[in-house]
Amino acid sequence: MATPKDLPDVGGFIRDLRRNAKISLRQLAEQAGVSNPYLSQIERGLRKPSAEVLQQLASALRVSTPAMYLRAGLLDDKEGHGVLAAIAVDADLTMAQKQSLSQIYETFRRENTRLAEAQAEADAAQAGAAQADQAADQPASQAADLANVAATGPTTVGGTPTEAVLESVAVTEAGTAPAPGSTSIPQKKKAAEAAEEETS
Repeated sequence: MATPKDLPDVGGFIRDLRRNAKISLRQLAEQAGVSNPYLSQIERGLRKPSAEVLQQLASALRVSTPAMYLRAGLLDDKEGHGVLAAIAVDADLTMAQKQSLSQIYETFRRENTRLAEAQAEADAAQAGAAQADQAADQPASQAADLANVAATGPTTVGGTPTEAVLESVAVTEAGTAPAPGSTSIPQKKKAAEAAEEETS
């Protein structure tokens, strides 16, 4: 991979870009917001531009800021900048071709980053929706259980309503309950015997 030492000086790079774009030194200085003498010194290698000035020049010359930073030795070969460096030092390419390739490469990288972010957001939204559905299903089943208890009363482990179990136990132990207002035959017989003893 190319290193900043292998690259032409940033002043010569800026001068070549300016000439390729067919704009004068004065026009570029105005567009980049720097003075004409300062830009002239940069192109001749007498002054080293700051990162901010390089960004302004890159914008005015319509090249990517990373490519300009690479030329100035402000970036290493991380995050695909080695590709930009390789384009910049390729002797078989014209300046216009280098500029076009750098712009296309940067466009592809930005698009891929945007797509990756959109996919991550979609995955997060899908996971959130699945959790919401699961949470919604749980209260619905709990509500159904509560409605069942309200209708039938509490149940035993086997699922039989508790009141029904208690009633069956009471009937088994005591026999069937007499109808209201009626007296059973054994009770009438006992009452009659008690009355005879009192009279005798």
